[in-house]
Amino acid sequence: MSAPDHSKLPLDHEEDVIESLVPLMPIVLPVAGGILIFLLAFIAVYMA
Repeated sequence: MSAPDHSKLPLDHEEDVIESLVPLMPIVLPVAGGILIFLLAFIAVYMA
């Protein structure tokens, strides 16, 4: 069994969507967390 030949892979590959979002994580995660906390607090007040 021979090793796969990686020289045939295209050099101009498409950038993955996840890879493009990774640099934005320090901004996206706190904002999403704040929205989630606000929604959960709103539901708790509404139910009380």
